[in-house]
Amino acid sequence: MKRTDFYYDLPEELIAQSPLEERTHSRLLCLDRNTGERRHTYFYELPNLLKKGDLLVMNNSRVIPGRLIGHRSSGGAVEVLLLRPMEEKLWECLVRPGRKAREGEKLYFGDDLQAEVMEVVEGGNRIIRFTCEGRFMEVLDRLGEMPLPPYIHEKLKDPERYQTVYSKTPGSAAAPTAGLHFTKELLDKLKEKGVRIAFITLHVGLGTFRPVKEEEIEDHLMHEEYCEVSQETADLINDTKAQGGRVICVGTTSCRTLEALASEDGHMEAHAGWINIFIYPGYRFKCMDGLITNFHLPESTLIMLVSAFAGREHVLDAYREAVEMKYRFFSFGDATIIL
Repeated sequence: MKRTDFYYDLPEELIAQSPLEERTHSRLLCLDRNTGERRHTYFYELPNLLKKGDLLVMNNSRVIPGRLIGHRSSGGAVEVLLLRPMEEKLWECLVRPGRKAREGEKLYFGDDLQAEVMEVVEGGNRIIRFTCEGRFMEVLDRLGEMPLPPYIHEKLKDPERYQTVYSKTPGSAAAPTAGLHFTKELLDKLKEKGVRIAFITLHVGLGTFRPVKEEEIEDHLMHEEYCEVSQETADLINDTKAQGGRVICVGTTSCRTLEALASEDGHMEAHAGWINIFIYPGYRFKCMDGLITNFHLPESTLIMLVSAFAGREHVLDAYREAVEMKYRFFSFGDATIIL
């Protein structure tokens, strides 16, 4: 398939620059994956769309304040984005400007944090060793900034609005944004209805924003992501399947985790490790029965995943209608539920 098969026209003013005051007040487009039928509601109506015995699978990864602004030993400004931990103080990073961050270059981020470029790796990223007194993550919490996506230009007033209310395990460079619409009160209402909730961990890398440049999408190489599925979550998924319930992923991160790790018959086992699954039309889903997700960038791997689940024409028709109805798009935007 061609990359351009997944293009749609999006006016820039529909890209949400800040979250709504109330998380659950985002709009919700409901899409029938089989017929393409659509209807429109709000996220707080989610309990009315789900059934007793359904299972929501949520990603509890927490975004780290992994954007550091400092200077090089030569005095020039530098920006470092933490991508992947190799040890507590040794990270693969994206550095700007990269061409001046050569091996051996010293970097300074105030008096409490220094670093050295250890290696330039494939793709131009850097392996950087940090030096600080005490625990690195505590220093990072103090000095780092939230790494918002490149299409968000406004400064975030409250960093917790780029975290889900159930975030637990630090490690992501970007939020699993489908979960941003949930509140603890909404989760309680879902549980009261008999909807069960399970958690996976997938640490989102900046590779999730990497554009597909190849004309034939099959030639695109996916980035690796670290994920964990506990035995408790595996058991909940398997029991839901056995009881005839639906496994509904909250976000493409949960979808990628389940589909990468499930056996051909949808059975799930506990797992921890790296995955790099690329889902596009033609893929046969093994585990996921429904998907809650935000609206995704044109020609992105994420809109390809959604198209694999609901059909490309159904998805593009829904997106065109959402544009006409002035839905809010991307990380802080509105949501879809596909069943």
